[in-house]
Amino acid sequence: MTIDHLDVLAAAERIAGQARPVALAPMDAGALGAATGVFALELMQHTGSFKARGALNFVGSHLEAGTLPEAGVVIASGGNAGMANAWAARAHGVGATVFVPRTAPRVKVARLRALGAAVHEVGDEYAEALAASQCFAAESGALASHAYDNPLIAAGAGTLLEEIVAARPDVTTVVVAVGGGGLFSGVTAAARPRGLRVVAVEPEGAQALRAALAAGRVVDVPVESIAADSLGARRVSAMALALAQHDDVRSVLVSDDAIVAARQRLWDERRLVVEHGAATALAALDARAYTPDLGETVAVVLCGANTDPSDLVR
Repeated sequence: MTIDHLDVLAAAERIAGQARPVALAPMDAGALGAATGVFALELMQHTGSFKARGALNFVGSHLEAGTLPEAGVVIASGGNAGMANAWAARAHGVGATVFVPRTAPRVKVARLRALGAAVHEVGDEYAEALAASQCFAAESGALASHAYDNPLIAAGAGTLLEEIVAARPDVTTVVVAVGGGGLFSGVTAAARPRGLRVVAVEPEGAQALRAALAAGRVVDVPVESIAADSLGARRVSAMALALAQHDDVRSVLVSDDAIVAARQRLWDERRLVVEHGAATALAALDARAYTPDLGETVAVVLCGANTDPSDLVR
């Protein structure tokens, strides 16, 4: 199961006019050195993250095919994918059931309920919530969505890259945070035909892609990171692994301290409130885990803002 650029283009056509076009903002020199860069402010997307793109493509595709059941959609999520699916389902008049770990941030759980989702808190990790959602789908007849391991979800996420290069055709490198690999898969599928590099950034305590690349296959990893609520998948998708096994992809790791510092810097210098998962991409540059080459133009994706901002004010 994989996707290519044509899948992303089909998704872009399907969700046209429904997703908010990504806003770009120039980056200060800082860690860019001799390179230049922009922030892709996907934190301003519907429901506060890029996940809305994939959810729109998933629900829209099933509506077109007549395969969206009366029982609605069910998904397991750390919060962001659940919100996106609940929003997209509600927009098309169907219900959504979301299973989240008990560790999911309260701000995300509250937002899920505000979007009309039936929320079930199960287990301490995403994998436990996923198992419960699969049982629910089998018993209820609800359509099972997935936070990242679905070609429609990944292709929808890839529409972000289409918008970035339309606005900035000089971009040569895209830096994205990786959890289960949905955003990475979509962006990479769209970037590859254009000859763009993708930098895949993971927390040291949640490195599912790095471990899969080392093993040559998808493997389970322990998860212990401040960004685990959005980047805490135990395993990356096989689709993401296949797309990552190319020279145009670079995998890097960052510490939790670097993630916290990057998130704080975005608030201090930009007054941007992002979740730790979104700050992970910037941390790769700030901590010199990735240093752009001379002449590169880098797009750093700030992918979500569903967080409690109270710890940013100091």
